[in-house]
Amino acid sequence: MDLNTEVHNAYEVIKNGGIILYPTDTVWGIGCDASNAEAVAKIYALKKRDDSKSMIVLMNSEKMMYNVFKEIPDLAWEIWDLSNPADTDLEKQKATTLILDNPRNVAPNIIAEDKTLGVRLVKEPFCYKLMERMKRPLVSTSANISGMFAPKTFKEITPEIINGVDYVVNLHRDKVCKNPSTIIKLSLDNQVKIIRK
Repeated sequence: MDLNTEVHNAYEVIKNGGIILYPTDTVWGIGCDASNAEAVAKIYALKKRDDSKSMIVLMNSEKMMYNVFKEIPDLAWEIWDLSNPADTDLEKQKATTLILDNPRNVAPNIIAEDKTLGVRLVKEPFCYKLMERMKRPLVSTSANISGMFAPKTFKEITPEIINGVDYVVNLHRDKVCKNPSTIIKLSLDNQVKIIRK
């Protein structure tokens, strides 16, 4: 399958409230429209995940970021620039998720109890183009039952997950995934806490 066909197929499913299994810039993920609370609930149910544990969202532009966060600390942009230098190819960039304060315009069941949301800016072509079509952030959570290991290859994803989504993207199935992203919590007053290196 080609990239544009897969973007189209995934978009049609997501637009109708479905959930997809797809390759991200790190590991295989389960995703949906981050503003659709019912779709988010389906992912929690499939993963058997406590909905008090928030999930992260992917975004593809500064405009999308400011639609979700009214205020973004300057340090956030500096961190992303350092971890994703423009002159480095995608395979060598270090995926970095930032947990930021006071999100809006997303499903309430994706926001953490402390009113934060984890977000990652991505350039990976499938995710980027899909969000261009959606014009919304994309939920991203590892393709596993909660508490189990995160699969590094498509072959390691359990049938329960594969059969539980509405669409499986047919790209990069032979690729060995990178490690999960670094996670940094960053408050509006630039307080920094590293959650995962």
